[in-house]
Amino acid sequence: MSTPPGSITPPGSITSVPAAVESALRTFFDSRRPITDAVGGTFGDAAGALEAFVLRGGKRVRPTFAWTGWLGAGGDAAGSDADAVLRVCSALELVQACALVHDDIIDSSATRRGFPTLHVEFAHRHRVGGWSGDADEFGESIAILLGDLALAWADDLVRESGIDAVAQTRIGPVWSAMRTEVLGGQYLDVHTEVTADESVAAALRINRYKTAAYTIERPLHLGAALAGADDALIAAYREFGTDIGIAFQLQDDLLGVFGDPEVTGKPSGDDLREGKRTVLFAEALLRADASDPGTADFLRRGIGADLTDDQVQRMRQVIVDLGAVEAVQARIDDLTATGLRALDGSSATDEAKAELRAMAVALGRRSA
Repeated sequence: MSTPPGSITPPGSITSVPAAVESALRTFFDSRRPITDAVGGTFGDAAGALEAFVLRGGKRVRPTFAWTGWLGAGGDAAGSDADAVLRVCSALELVQACALVHDDIIDSSATRRGFPTLHVEFAHRHRVGGWSGDADEFGESIAILLGDLALAWADDLVRESGIDAVAQTRIGPVWSAMRTEVLGGQYLDVHTEVTADESVAAALRINRYKTAAYTIERPLHLGAALAGADDALIAAYREFGTDIGIAFQLQDDLLGVFGDPEVTGKPSGDDLREGKRTVLFAEALLRADASDPGTADFLRRGIGADLTDDQVQRMRQVIVDLGAVEAVQARIDDLTATGLRALDGSSATDEAKAELRAMAVALGRRSA
């Protein structure tokens, strides 16, 4: 068994999972500090910026699903392996950090959770320091490296979690598939933007692999594998996770166009300016092409452009008037219903079913 990086207290209830995850992450970051300090220079300071990014808010959705999946498959929160399982669940936040840091670069996002994104922060440090070279290129380079570091540290945290060799073997394929899927989904997102694939199917494929797989489906699968669940429960978890994960991203698509910046921490209408080919936008185009070619042309010219606030508002109104918002909300409701049916028919514990049901409904109604 590996030697875990410090003791932690497993959560006593689902609502206490985020705090327990924060504790596990802080302990892990403390264990990395001697290594980063030994490298020298300002590397320790840069790693500290990554630590601050990870610990700066976030709902800890992925670890909570993994932990609940483990409990639902027979895991014992009071058992001897609970702290090790929590560390594995917490590692999902480092995978998330990698995805967010790199996504912010790709999308040229200036803020995240109300703070400057990492590439913007380090570009600012470059300018303030009067260093040589291009500040923006420096910021992006450092952020890429810190995103890579987050992914490497996610693997470290799993390896050093303290779970036994049998459990490590069970979760290995799940962990590997999840990492590949999220990177594949990100690739599809970038590729679709430049090829202008406007289909709903393409947007749903991106949602499936860029978000759903590593947000809900694979975390639940990971929890089930940690508990040694049978194939039937794993299949039910994955069906539930896929449907609810896609619904989660569809809600995110709505927030990316209509969300309140004070709540989301990102500028309103960012998805339109960034050229995101979301299901929402695809549904709007589908309807515009069928009923009003002029409106369809307006949408195509606007997506990805440097829009003024008034232009963003006009595009919003067009999307609403076309019925795209209503269509996406209906899809969210349908996916939530099918996902919950898969969960209800599973062998998960009643308590876990109740928790997962409540989480699924909350994700479909969130405002940030």
